[in-house]
Amino acid sequence: MWLESPPEPRGRGAVRLLCVRTAEGVHECVDRVLVTPERGVEGDRWLHKPGRDLDQQVTLIRARVAELIAAGHAPIDACGDNLHVDFDLAEAALPPGARLRVGGALLLVTAHPHAGCKKFRARYGVEALQWVNYQPHRARRLRGVNCRVLSGGEVAVGDAIELDGEARSSPSSP
Repeated sequence: MWLESPPEPRGRGAVRLLCVRTAEGVHECVDRVLVTPERGVEGDRWLHKPGRDLDQQVTLIRARVAELIAAGHAPIDACGDNLHVDFDLAEAALPPGARLRVGGALLLVTAHPHAGCKKFRARYGVEALQWVNYQPHRARRLRGVNCRVLSGGEVAVGDAIELDGEARSSPSSP
């Protein structure tokens, strides 16, 4: 019998896991982290990535999706997303330009798509990659979202994540 899981919270949820990508393929789960507009997630390799894009400073994934794809394949943090959250990341609930208050930081959801790639396929298999990238479900954002840091602060596991004001019309401008 198929059981439907309850929907993720809209408007307010919680941070379930924090991941710092310290090197290629090396992920460290931490209890708290500093997030800044200049450095993104402190200690994350994003800062040293050639051609880094501010619209990809911080990545979020729904914790349930990460748990589902990791089951039996890899550690939960293998997807490499910085924040695993209990929060609805679907485009209808969180359009580009929406602002998220996460712990002490303020993030801007960017229009830059967050899709599965060859590393994702290597870690979880082609079926998982096809599932998160399936065009008819793209608006559900199963692979997550990219964010830019508007104002820094500390973020800890268990912190609230919530919408902060109205969505902005220009997602690339802070």
